[in-house]
Amino acid sequence: MFFLLSKLLLYALLPVGIWLLVRLARRPFWRRRLLWAGLVLFLLGTNNALSNEALLAWELPPAPLRHLAPHDAGVLLTGITQIRKSPHDRVYLGNGADRLTNALWLYRAGRIRRLIISGGSGAVGAVAHTEARDLYTLLRLAGVPAAHILLEERSRNTRENAQLTKALLARHPDIKSLVLITSAFHQRRALGCFRRVGLQPTPWPADFRTTDRQTDPAYWLLPSPVAVGQWLLLAHEVTGYVAYKMLGYC
Repeated sequence: MFFLLSKLLLYALLPVGIWLLVRLARRPFWRRRLLWAGLVLFLLGTNNALSNEALLAWELPPAPLRHLAPHDAGVLLTGITQIRKSPHDRVYLGNGADRLTNALWLYRAGRIRRLIISGGSGAVGAVAHTEARDLYTLLRLAGVPAAHILLEERSRNTRENAQLTKALLARHPDIKSLVLITSAFHQRRALGCFRRVGLQPTPWPADFRTTDRQTDPAYWLLPSPVAVGQWLLLAHEVTGYVAYKMLGYC
């Protein structure tokens, strides 16, 4: 039920919000205020420096490779492939591909001995193959032996990633230490979910959507469409984190 609600809630609220704005805009008292509010939102929403600073505060910071001790396995969370794209004889990577490259990097550097890929599909309805299977295909093509890869292909969200990974580990008692590999903006929620089920992975943030702070005036003053995407991403993830907290998932 939670899975379906999380998919439909935004689409249910959007028409209500549009209807409310249209109703208010018809009234002279609100028309000018909405125009000023729209201008302020435009200036703040397209400011690259402000959005970057806000997202920097939310993302878990990167860690130097030398600070990561060897672990038994790395848990690679999915959500970075386009499973609805055909033909289905290949893998289509989308945003967040750094998760995969970081996992492979850690494996090649000897920081993780095995890889656990966790993720079925976040889509409503049947799909040709799971997201975990897509990443398995790419890791095999990169030369990772099949014996070093474990698949969890049933989870549909972050909470289920944690629950089903723990169930998988019950069949592999030799795996004691974990590295959790996911996007930097997603690490807080993912880490909370894994800790909630009794696992204590070491976070390894990847797929950073931020840049280092800059002194270039263009960074602070010029509007940027990238800023809008950063604000939307941050709003989505903070909302998800709060919802998971309220439900006791993380």
